[in-house]
Amino acid sequence: MDGTALLRWGRTCLDGLENRREEINALNVFPIPDADTGTNLLATMRAAMDAAATRGPADTLSAHDVAAAMARGATIGARGNSGIILSQVLRGIAEAVRSEPLTATTLREALSRASILVREALSEPIEGTILTVLDCAAASAAACRDTSLADVALAAADGAAKALGDTPSQLGVLRAAGVVDAGARGLVVLLDSLVSVTLGEIPSRPEYTPREPVPVPAAEDNGETGSATPQYEVMYLLADTDQNRMTQLRARLTQLGDSVVVVGDGERFWSAHVHCADPGAAVEAGIAAGKLSGIRIESFALTRHEAPHDMTSGHLVTSTNIDSAKETDGPADRGILAVAAGAGAAELFEDAGAVVLAGDGAVTAAALLTAIRAMPNREVLVLPNGALPAHDLVAVGVAARDAHRDVLLLPSGSMVQGLAALAVHDRGRIAVDDAFAMSEAAATTRWGSLRAAPERALTMVGTCEAGDGLGLVGHDVVVIDHDVRTAGLTLLDRMLAFGGELVTLLMGAAAPDGLSGELAAHIGESFPGVEVTVYSGGQHGNLVQIGVE
Repeated sequence: MDGTALLRWGRTCLDGLENRREEINALNVFPIPDADTGTNLLATMRAAMDAAATRGPADTLSAHDVAAAMARGATIGARGNSGIILSQVLRGIAEAVRSEPLTATTLREALSRASILVREALSEPIEGTILTVLDCAAASAAACRDTSLADVALAAADGAAKALGDTPSQLGVLRAAGVVDAGARGLVVLLDSLVSVTLGEIPSRPEYTPREPVPVPAAEDNGETGSATPQYEVMYLLADTDQNRMTQLRARLTQLGDSVVVVGDGERFWSAHVHCADPGAAVEAGIAAGKLSGIRIESFALTRHEAPHDMTSGHLVTSTNIDSAKETDGPADRGILAVAAGAGAAELFEDAGAVVLAGDGAVTAAALLTAIRAMPNREVLVLPNGALPAHDLVAVGVAARDAHRDVLLLPSGSMVQGLAALAVHDRGRIAVDDAFAMSEAAATTRWGSLRAAPERALTMVGTCEAGDGLGLVGHDVVVIDHDVRTAGLTLLDRMLAFGGELVTLLMGAAAPDGLSGELAAHIGESFPGVEVTVYSGGQHGNLVQIGVE
């Protein structure tokens, strides 16, 4: 199989995972019974294929080009424990086909290498899971003496299917629930897809539906925590690091929780996963180990749910009791809660259909939680607009859990980002798709602010005096000028240096007369073609808040 054939296999995998997603989700009881393994595998394979599609025309790509791109895309876009393990299967293929196509020989090498990579990545390998089934697939491929790729693929798939049927006898939690391992079922789908591409037919497999549960002695230890303490799934990407630091990170995450997996794409990126009670400590461990990005923190809902298939990379999304498979006959019973400071800004959000929590003073986690609980809607999307730090939002998300309400806290760090998100809100979409579109709009809006320094202070770009104009991008001071207006013009130049099509100016209560016109005129003269929208926000604390989309 060359690069084109590997892409065909990837598309076949997507079809297979899509068709079997509900079946796999229904099997998901370990390590957390959150019914999302099928969704996570599908999302991870989508990320892999998206990465491969960016490499160029298929007929110009080698098997290694495609496999390496898929491994990198899966590592970066991995969802859940199963998604991270899938990335290592793809990495095993990439390493085996460095200098030749995928053949009977290199498939044996790929599965063997993937098996080693997965075991090295896990802090506490548990038998009766995808780990065991991958080992059996590799062993079956190695034992097959045929020279045909199709025959070796079939041997691996049949070996994996047999091992899948044995997983309940190896893991008590599976036996108690009457199911086979969900991640391992997904692996069989991938191997059957390889058989389909090479042999032209898909092996017949039974429907792996839950069977009658089997009582398991209470003392049997299967790696389950049994803890009633609120738990979180934490995932993030790392770069600018090395194997030794990743080994240390794996050890640290093992101290903090379980289901620890730390893997690399074999080139530049690493991905870490842990289930823990202290997500802040897990993130801090990552910061100490390398350059962090793509942080995801999700609270475990006690009800079965599907996680969103994709979220904006690099931004925190706290999800509570989400059901992405939920369909409605009409517009969803969905409300938007937005934190807004200033009468004008509050009116803007209200006119767009949001319920506003006043943010003129300090907004507490308790106040935000009370406002969420006061919402009459079944689905609530929250735009915090920078009012609370991430760890407080996580706490609010957990406390807001309700069997009758779905809550999503979106990554809007400022009011201009919140307005950009609200502009693409569509109640006709299911909640997670709506949240994804709004999160993407917020994340792609660069924001800054112009302030007057209240006192003499040291900033990252020098010392400012009381009354100086301060230009900030995000929370960082990038411009200091004795004249506030000049500072505003310089800030616009900095923010538009990287491009932009629409600038939103949200004017504060203390903005000098004529400032909005001067800023808008400067954009028109210096950046022709850029659209400018000016609103009276009335917020205190900054003279103007700027959004660049």
